[in-house]
Amino acid sequence: MMKRILAAAIVALAMPAAAQEMTYSNCVAMVSRDAKTAEERARTWQTHGGGPQAMYCNALALTALGRYGEAARVQDALSRNGEFASSERADLADQAGNAWLLAGKPNEAVQSFSAALAAAPSNLGVLVDRARARAIAKDWRGVDADVGAALMQDQNRADLLVLRSRARWAMGRKADAATDIVRAFELYPDYPPALVERGKMKYSAGDVAGARRDWKKAASGQGPAAQDAKEFLGQLDPESKVPH
Repeated sequence: MMKRILAAAIVALAMPAAAQEMTYSNCVAMVSRDAKTAEERARTWQTHGGGPQAMYCNALALTALGRYGEAARVQDALSRNGEFASSERADLADQAGNAWLLAGKPNEAVQSFSAALAAAPSNLGVLVDRARARAIAKDWRGVDADVGAALMQDQNRADLLVLRSRARWAMGRKADAATDIVRAFELYPDYPPALVERGKMKYSAGDVAGARRDWKKAASGQGPAAQDAKEFLGQLDPESKVPH
């Protein structure tokens, strides 16, 4: 017994003071105050036996510092830890996917979201996250499949109908794309993202006046759809081409 106590004391003495004093709660609290110091101390803590808690705090600090790719790698590694329950692994992989998106790496995000779905196949939020990542990567077939599966769980999602409409339009399935927009308006009249997409459809068909009306209505609001509508309105001249 005495030998074990002495051994523990020697290890404690060899451990940097920052690692000795670190706990998960004070590490997380430090992230909001001084993310750089929190990241440094979390790494030291991890080196000296901090385990998953140190890794996760390190990921939080990296995210706060805008080092999203590094944070994603740490969260991906944590999501493969068999000590966690499947729901916890799914949550960690989902967080990794969102960090990859912030890093501008949609393909890596899709891999993380797929890992999350392998751990929790019925997680609607992760399915939607993967669909959006696939849209950024222009994997339109993947978007169509993911949104279809998500709508089977919740058919009253105007945002998902608009996302699938974009995918189907890009694949040349114009009638199906238009049907999705009609359904989106049934759920949410004058929904700005749907107005933007319908305006693009009208523009493609040569109805410039109709496109202008839809984009003006969408531009009157706030958020990304309003910004997109303003950009499209700014492009309305004989030489303009509205991006898909």
